[in-house]
Amino acid sequence: MKELKISPFEKEITEGLMAPQKKLSSKYFYDEEGDRLFQEIMKLKEYYLPEAELEILKEKAAAIAEDLSCKSLDILELGAGDGSKSVFFLENLIRLGKEVKYVPLDISENILRINKQNMAERLPEMEIEPHTGDYFQTMKVMGDQLNTKLVMFMGSNIGNYKEAAAIEFLRLIYENLHFGDYFMMGVDLRKNPKTILAAYNDSKGVTKAFNLNLLKRINRELGADFDLDSFDHYPFYDPVSGTTFSYLVSLKNQTVHFESGTQIPFKKNELIHTEVSKKYSLKEIEGLGRQAGFSFVSHHLDARDYFSVSLFQKSSNSSNGH
Repeated sequence: MKELKISPFEKEITEGLMAPQKKLSSKYFYDEEGDRLFQEIMKLKEYYLPEAELEILKEKAAAIAEDLSCKSLDILELGAGDGSKSVFFLENLIRLGKEVKYVPLDISENILRINKQNMAERLPEMEIEPHTGDYFQTMKVMGDQLNTKLVMFMGSNIGNYKEAAAIEFLRLIYENLHFGDYFMMGVDLRKNPKTILAAYNDSKGVTKAFNLNLLKRINRELGADFDLDSFDHYPFYDPVSGTTFSYLVSLKNQTVHFESGTQIPFKKNELIHTEVSKKYSLKEIEGLGRQAGFSFVSHHLDARDYFSVSLFQKSSNSSNGH
């Protein structure tokens, strides 16, 4: 019998599910159906993050532009998604006299096609150069840009890293930039714990479907036999650490089989960790940037103080800022 070759995807999935604390990487949420469900999450009333970030990108663009002391900008967006929020910011920068080239980077080729289409409709004259791959594959693109760079890392994606890993990731960005380049990230702020928890446990069950879709993807791509009805979605928020945790819960004793022959046993109530989302104070955001080597420039908040778009610069003196 011919031995089936194990793909890198299956290797990471099965290793995660065989760990003492089962886990699945959140980067695998985003197949075509995952993209669709996440767009639906972004429109939910409980999921305040996109609305708050969009308000800042629309209303505070002029203030951010004032902090960017250059006319020509190569704007690289990590995990760019469909660009539906960023287009307003780019539009405003161009209206304010900035010359902009846009370089969206994302792991999903499908979502980058949508991004390019959205940008072409709204900003047909703007140069756009999409690149598909994870952050580490696309990071080298930063060095290819000729103008002053602004690297955008939005959507509070920094919250998906534990603090040490977040600093390490920001340091990697720092090392790929030149002096004078900028880094801007959207960060979800600490707030009423009930508001935060509701964002990850919506009444329509879209977030649950989004998490369970990861199991559906594994079934489709790896020939596994996860029974989606035998798993539930469970999020909780710890206000002391400022961290939201998401899990899938096995509702019974069961064994999942893969086409390759791998078998994964689950005990009733056993957890699969799928995602972490940390919330920050403004002081903590500044600390993150400075520990990575950046100079802090400015915070820009929405009207409810739910969210911050925070700007940093790679300067020769990392203690600068205002």
